[in-house]
Order: sequence, then C-alpha cells, then structure tokens
Amino acid sequence: MTTTGEDHARALTGPWWWARWRSAVLDGSLALVSAVECAAEGIPFARDAGVPASVGIVFGLIAGSVLLVRRKWPIAVVLVAIAITPAEMGFLMGVVGLYTLAAAELPRRIIGALAGMSLLGTAVVTFVRVRQDMARGDLTLGDWFVPFAAVATALGLTAPPVLLGLYVGARRRLMESLRERADSLERELQLLAERAEERAEWARGEERTRIAREMHDVVAHRVSLMVVHAAALQAVARKDPEKAVKNAALVGDMGRQALTELREMLGVLRAGADSERRVAEVPLAAVGEAAAAAAAEAASRAADEAGAVEGPCLSELDELIGQSAAAGMVVDLSVQGEVRAYAAEVEQTAYRVVQEALTNVHKHAAGAKTHVRLAHRVSEIAMQVENEPPPEPASASAAGLPSGGNGLVGMRERVAALGGVFVSGPTDAGGFRVSAVIPAA
Repeated sequence: MTTTGEDHARALTGPWWWARWRSAVLDGSLALVSAVECAAEGIPFARDAGVPASVGIVFGLIAGSVLLVRRKWPIAVVLVAIAITPAEMGFLMGVVGLYTLAAAELPRRIIGALAGMSLLGTAVVTFVRVRQDMARGDLTLGDWFVPFAAVATALGLTAPPVLLGLYVGARRRLMESLRERADSLERELQLLAERAEERAEWARGEERTRIAREMHDVVAHRVSLMVVHAAALQAVARKDPEKAVKNAALVGDMGRQALTELREMLGVLRAGADSERRVAEVPLAAVGEAAAAAAAEAASRAADEAGAVEGPCLSELDELIGQSAAAGMVVDLSVQGEVRAYAAEVEQTAYRVVQEALTNVHKHAAGAKTHVRLAHRVSEIAMQVENEPPPEPASASAAGLPSGGNGLVGMRERVAALGGVFVSGPTDAGGFRVSAVIPAA
C-alpha cells in the first residue's frame, strides 16, 4: 500500500459513521448553529401560526439538529430543509444539505430532482413573502421586483452549494481512484520484484550448477590422472627411475593445469560475489527500478560468467586422449565426417562428455581398451566413448579413485541443455558405453 493509502486507512478512526473526529466535530458545530438559527426563526413562525413561542423554538431546535446526520442521510436532510421552507427557517441547513447531497455518490437524477424541488420551494416562498411585503407597503418597488427577487434568491441559495458539491465530489472520487490505482500499481511492482528475484535466484542456481559441473570435470579428470600417474610412479620408482621422473613431471603438469582452471573459475565466482555485494549496498529509488535492475543484473551476470572462463574445444581432443594414453590407457580415436567449427558451447559440451567418459574409465575400468568415436554430421555432432572389460577385475579400484556419482548426471544435463540426446549403460561384452548427439546449431 502506498503512503497515501496507509494514511487514509489510519484516518478512519472517527465515531459512528464519521471517518474522522474532526468531521464529527464539524457536523456537530453546524448542527448546533443550524438549531440555534431555526429556533430563532421559529419564534416569528409561531407568532404567525398562532401557537406558543416555545413550540416554535422546540420545533426549530429539532429541525435544525437534523443537520447532524448530513453525511449519513443527505437526502433526509434536504427533504427536511424543503419541508420547513414555508416556515422561512433552515437556510443554513438547506445550503449545507444541498452541498452534501451533490458531493455524495448518488445518482444524478436524485440530486437534480431534490435540487429542483429546493429551487422551486425557495422561489415560491420568496415570491409570496416579497409580494406580501409590497402589499403591506414595506417595499415600494415595481411589480418586476417580485419575480426577480424570487428567482435570484432561489438561484443564490441553490446553485452555488450544488455546483460546489458536484466539484468536491468529483475531486474526491478522482483522488480515491488515483489512490486505488497507486495501491494497485505498487502491488504489481511488488509482484514484479518478487518474480524478478525468483528469476535472479533461478539464474544464480543455474550458474552455480554450471560452475559445479565445470569444477567437477576439471577436478575429476585432472586429479584422476594425477592419481593414476602417482600409482604408476610408486610402482616404477625403483625399477625404472627415468619413467618415474617422466610420470612425476606429468603429475606436476596436470596439477598446474588443474590449479590454473580452478583459479579462473574461482575468480569468476569472486567477481560475481563482489557484484552482488555492490548491488546490495546501493539502495534503489523505487520498487520498479529494483525489479528491472534485478532482472537485468541476473541476466548480465549469467551472460558474463558464462563467457568469462574460456572452455575447451574439440581441437584439444588429441591432447586429452594423449594424457589418458600417458597414464597407461589404450585409447583408439576415430573421426568421421568433415571437421568443422561449432558454437563454443557445443564444442565445450562435446569435449566435456569425452573427458568425463575417459575419467570414468580411469575410475572404474583402469587398463581397459577404450574407443572414442566422433562423427561430424550435417546438422549435429555425435560422440561415443566405449571401453572394453578391464583386464583384471581388481584393476578398477587399484588406484583407489573415489566416485561421487555426478559424472553421468552432469553429462546428461550438459547435453540436454543444448537440446541433445544422451545415453549411457553397460555393453553386452562387459564394458561401458557413453553416447551423445548434440545439434550443431
């Protein structure tokens, strides 16, 4: 709710049908003045009617006090004012009643009918009174003055309060409409802000998942190879010092590569955290700006982080297979179709699928011969990594490589994100096969 709406809600604290205490005090004061006026005017009315003055005073007090309910029943106040017009009393009540009637949310035909009745009644009473005064000789003007006085008095006591009431009522309804529109707009902006925050949270979750996949691929593959080489180094350290030195150098190179890639990804995470902190420290001027800024910031940050770390490409596939071969794996690579460049995310996904499949072979089928097939087709690229059964059943765990069970899930998520198909499972020969098809566009 807007500030105006909150103030309006807090202001509705008056007694009975009044919205505010000051409104009740104002109506009470007007009713008191009207009662005194009608009581004073009731004395000559009682004299002309031939009744005691006290009756006229009491009648005037009762009639004038009706103005107290002008906000609750404005039609009744106007009808009472019209009814006592022949007694030449209740002028204040008639003016205030017509103003309240015109300002109220009533049909225009009712306002017009009651205003016309008041106009006609005032004109008739004024016409009769002025004509009587001229007949007694109190007024010595011409006959033209009688209708002129009747029309002028009727218009003067009816038109101004009705026009002012119509203006005030229209202005009040306009303010209420603007207040409702402001409250509705704020609710919509709050809803937009919540949706923008949900989209930003979803984007952050997607980015965390993507980075987690990247870190898993980097750590799992590099560290798996390091563990394999370390095991080989331990086995040949005394028998073949030259091979031990070579394996130690490979372990060092792979460790440095893993640290470099991890440092790049951690730098992206740190930059993203600093950006979120800066956004949180700067207060926004409006809810709408907050919603727009949150959505724009989330989209921009996701795009920036997606391109911040340059992923691997298919041209590095020979190097990847060479690393596995250096670790003692027999890898056979076959490429079909015309080699061409693909989008960065397609090449990165294809590379990661092969990388994770080779890592799984190191973990679960060490020493098994592996076949890597890559097919460049017209509108897609297909890859398959299939390993034969390991030469020894115990070799799968000889290096002591742990498995978190996230490799196949990550590959499936990567391929599905690009609209591809991923299939994995054991072969009839006792090995394992990983296949993926990714659209080229």
